[in-house]
Amino acid sequence: MKKSWMGFLGLLMAACGAGNPNKQLADGIWQAKLHRADGADIVFNFEVKDTAGKKVLFVLNANDRLLVDDVKLQGDSLFIKMPFFDSEFKAVLSSDSAAKGVWIRHLADKDVSVPFSAIAGQAERFPVAQKATVDVSGRWVTQFVSPTDKDKAPSLAIGEFKQTGDLVHGTFLTTTGDYRFLEGAVSGDTLKLSTFDGSHAYLFTARVANDSIANGVFYAGIGDGLQYFSAVRNDTAKLPDEKTLATMKPGQTKLDFTFPDLNGNKVSINDDRFKNKVVIITLMGSWCPNCMDETGFLSKWYDKNKDRGVEVIGLAYERTTDFEKSKKSLEGFLKRFDVKYPVLITGVTPADPEKGEKTLPQLTGIKGFPTTIFINKKGEVAEVHTGFSGPGTGEHYEQFQSDFNRLVTQLLAN
Repeated sequence: MKKSWMGFLGLLMAACGAGNPNKQLADGIWQAKLHRADGADIVFNFEVKDTAGKKVLFVLNANDRLLVDDVKLQGDSLFIKMPFFDSEFKAVLSSDSAAKGVWIRHLADKDVSVPFSAIAGQAERFPVAQKATVDVSGRWVTQFVSPTDKDKAPSLAIGEFKQTGDLVHGTFLTTTGDYRFLEGAVSGDTLKLSTFDGSHAYLFTARVANDSIANGVFYAGIGDGLQYFSAVRNDTAKLPDEKTLATMKPGQTKLDFTFPDLNGNKVSINDDRFKNKVVIITLMGSWCPNCMDETGFLSKWYDKNKDRGVEVIGLAYERTTDFEKSKKSLEGFLKRFDVKYPVLITGVTPADPEKGEKTLPQLTGIKGFPTTIFINKKGEVAEVHTGFSGPGTGEHYEQFQSDFNRLVTQLLAN
């Protein structure tokens, strides 16, 4: 599919007369679609604006507005580079308010692409054929099952949604993070939700009764990946304690690591800079949307609190073992969030089953990204938190911030 659509894009540019100076990119709200081969279009919206004489756009998901400022229009050829996750759009404007082309993800070992189209002036994400007959507001215990691995135990999540009229915002919470900002609608008893941020490209469809969700299909990404899901309403449901998923091995109290920063300089947890301080270590990667949310929080938090006797270290697990490629992926990510604390390149990929033993053998393992490790002033590990509840989780994000600040203050006092 990649070759055929890239070839089609070239023919489309030629047919439309790439280089035509009369095409513009209409301001306002656009509806966009990623066209999967199975016909499940992943729908999202973006807003185009003029800023200081330059076109920028904001990808819209629920209450999130993701700024995309690398937008180029050359004649009728449109090039949009996403700020994270190394992905981009290449398209042709058939008019000021319609575009067609491809979305391309640059992975560590290959590029993958999917057809893309967009039309201006359509703020509606999903059509609502009839007034909602159900309300999905609340908390739902959810089971996801792979159709190709039916013998495997279902993966569990908690869906949390807020419905206003026909419109729905929410997310799914898991032990290792959340699905970020989901937006959609209920038409009759049919629920549709989607999100797109340059990495996540998700579509959920399901039928809803008063206390159950059935016939759910989760379309993940731009290939043919999908899962089935069902859910039951349970407003008291909770996930396992994130502090119990990864811990220090028996008899171990301290970490011991040395990795290079982006300039190749070796940095160790045993350096004088970190002695007699509270140190927060985040295991992250530029490919990870939940890591993006945590990095946004930590960068601002560090700027405000670094003089209190605290330090932050990022340990990056990139999708390649090549240092220069890892550095390139991280540079834009860290610049966007104005990160001033050291971020080190581990040289180990997140897919490596021995990533924990190779980097932090004192831990029982790395169960997900991000993982946050709190070290007291004696250099001892006080807590290990797996996953991150980002701003898309509402009150959970507020609770996270409160718990985070309380723990740091406690460690500073001892």
